[in-house]
Amino acid sequence: VEEVVSAGKRMDGRGLEDYRQIEVKTGVLEKAEGSAEVKIGRSWVMAGVKVGVGSPFEDTPEMGVLMCNAEFTPVAHPTFEPGPPDEESIELARVVDRGLRSAEILDFNKLILIPGKQVYLVYVDLYVLNYDGNLIDTSALAAIAALKKAVMPIYKVKGGEVEPSGEKEPLKVLKEPVAVTMVKIGDALIVDPSADEEEVMDLRLTITVDEEGNICTIQKSGSEGLTMDEIRTVSYTHLRAHETVLD
Repeated sequence: VEEVVSAGKRMDGRGLEDYRQIEVKTGVLEKAEGSAEVKIGRSWVMAGVKVGVGSPFEDTPEMGVLMCNAEFTPVAHPTFEPGPPDEESIELARVVDRGLRSAEILDFNKLILIPGKQVYLVYVDLYVLNYDGNLIDTSALAAIAALKKAVMPIYKVKGGEVEPSGEKEPLKVLKEPVAVTMVKIGDALIVDPSADEEEVMDLRLTITVDEEGNICTIQKSGSEGLTMDEIRTVSYTHLRAHETVLD
């Protein structure tokens, strides 16, 4: 892999800045408020949205809550084991979660029922069904696709108590943040890494940007660093890749 990438090519024939085929389907789960499945190449993630009512976070008592969880199903890869979340699934959930919340995709101030006590809770559950690299981009795209198609049950406050009204309305998504992941192998920076490329990567950098070009989050992993010239290259490459994913 390192030898091929150093020559400006990739094992699957792609250019260094090319994505694999992207497929998006919505409405794939009957009982979820919103759902989607996304495939990037052979990586496959399903997202389900559930909306409920509960207590707000202590540091944001007058705002609704958005939470992401990720599960690596054992059928997705031989190394994935059943059991509690490991570091990789926790990192995946947190990177997707931060990208969504930092972009302010929902008006959290309007998701309040009883200030400081009861708010809407929006859960995004991510299930990795097949792993072939770049789970962050696949999961982030599945999450936003599911949220865009989600409906939320309407609750009313009567006598200081929260009660379901039996009605639903579309969940209002204000932004469409897109995550683009690049990895560095040797001196080369490549977009949408496969599983084989992630095995030999020196570092991984994910930048989440909304449709207006605002950077929402940046996540780096790996012990290697980036020079200023490489950061400029990453920024330029990211803009082109971002347009590809949006298309």
